[in-house]
Amino acid sequence: MVGEDTYCIDIIRQIQAVEAALDKVSAQILDAHLKSCVITAVQGEDPAERKWVLKEVLEVFETANR
Repeated sequence: MVGEDTYCIDIIRQIQAVEAALDKVSAQILDAHLKSCVITAVQGEDPAERKWVLKEVLEVFETANR
């Protein structure tokens, strides 16, 4: 679009649409991860694994809020 001299606002709208779609996919993947890996780790016997999984989730949110 940029190489074709598309109107700037149209490019921005397209970028926003792609970002929104990626956010939805990311939310779905996080939901699946929370319902599987995180629950398994939290209910498991290994405190190190529990700590690691919770740290990973926190890092995802910290990165998203930058």
